[in-house]
Amino acid sequence: MKVMLDIKDNKAEFVMELLNNLSFVKASPVSSGKKRMSPYKKKVLNDLKQAVKEMHLIKQGKLKGIPAKQLLNEL
Repeated sequence: MKVMLDIKDNKAEFVMELLNNLSFVKASPVSSGKKRMSPYKKKVLNDLKQAVKEMHLIKQGKLKGIPAKQLLNEL
């Protein structure tokens, strides 16, 4: 399935980076123009990448997850 997204210029790089880190998505920009990502956005993106890696390891049985209820109780 193809999906066209209309993303604000200041968020486009972040969304493209996020989409490209999903193994089941192939994304390419229609227009070019590379902008720098803020340190905050880089941290959020790196945290999301780590979460996806951990999710894959849990699904493979290589890492033990915790129940959502336990996670919420820890907050």
